[in-house]
Amino acid sequence: MAEPTEISCKEAWNIVESDPRALIIDVRSSMEFLFVGHPKGAVHIPWIDEPDWDVNPHFVADVRKVLLGGGACVDEENCVPVMLICRSGKRSREAGRLLVEAGMKQVHNIDEGFEGELDDNHQRSSLGGWRFHGLPWEQC
Repeated sequence: MAEPTEISCKEAWNIVESDPRALIIDVRSSMEFLFVGHPKGAVHIPWIDEPDWDVNPHFVADVRKVLLGGGACVDEENCVPVMLICRSGKRSREAGRLLVEAGMKQVHNIDEGFEGELDDNHQRSSLGGWRFHGLPWEQC
């Protein structure tokens, strides 16, 4: 099975800072994106969303629309870097697989996600994730 490249939160932010074309796509639900927060400048394209919690059947097309067709590049060096993020890196990995299978290049999964894994107290953002590393984020 085709896999997106795994990168850290800090690697993702370095890519954003060094390549103005780079795109972070937050694949979490609308509620998570709005109320929990998201990386600064991230575009929201849910992988699974309310009310039915079904996989978005238009996910690949939605990503291509944001890229204005730039996802269909041939030379990997000239492709727009697409970095996917969710809560802990699992949904974004699934979404990334679909993009890679659709022929997109430069697809990366942000491995710790926005909030990271649960700690011993069943809380997030204390072991890893975008916020844990102090990277720029915003919320509504």
